[in-house]
Amino acid sequence: MIAHLSGTLLAKQATSVILDVGGVGYEVTIPVTTFYDMEDAGAQISLRIYTHVREGVLQLFGFKTARERELFMLLISVTGIGPKSGIAMLSGLSANEIITAIRTNNLARLTSIPGVGRKTAERLVIELRDRMAALASPALEEDLSLPEAGAPPSEDSLREDALSALSNLGYQKAAAEKAIAQALAEGGDLSIDLLLRRSFRFLSKG
Repeated sequence: MIAHLSGTLLAKQATSVILDVGGVGYEVTIPVTTFYDMEDAGAQISLRIYTHVREGVLQLFGFKTARERELFMLLISVTGIGPKSGIAMLSGLSANEIITAIRTNNLARLTSIPGVGRKTAERLVIELRDRMAALASPALEEDLSLPEAGAPPSEDSLREDALSALSNLGYQKAAAEKAIAQALAEGGDLSIDLLLRRSFRFLSKG
């Protein structure tokens, strides 16, 4: 599997580059954010590569940093998100913006990316929120640790958001409402993330 390429940049477009490595030209799909940071044709560049093989077709996806590649791999690990969708997400928002949106349950920010609906955004938050901390830069971590303005969400608001998330993921309303009620009954300082994790636990027992 190809994981890294270094060579001469022959040509670049918003979504792809051609990289000459030892006389072999590799076409690599890139996010628009990588294109913005790309040198001009003729420059020597290095890209972190994700190799995708499907039905006999090999595709290379390239990133300027190992962090972007790791984020891309986490994104495509979510059900319903393939490599093309992952590239589209990294084209729509920067790595820091995606990490922040997932960690803060900012569904509106995620659904602002073309092709990302509310159901997909909810899956991203549920499946990846706890895994985003490892990718946060020190500056981003500091920003996220600052106290947020405004009052915490009410129990009714949390219940409504959790029910919407579970319904969009295909759970029956009655089962979802019962699981949420059991999750709320456990008490403590609740967040939508914690409420959903508790609800999944009860749903898995049902």
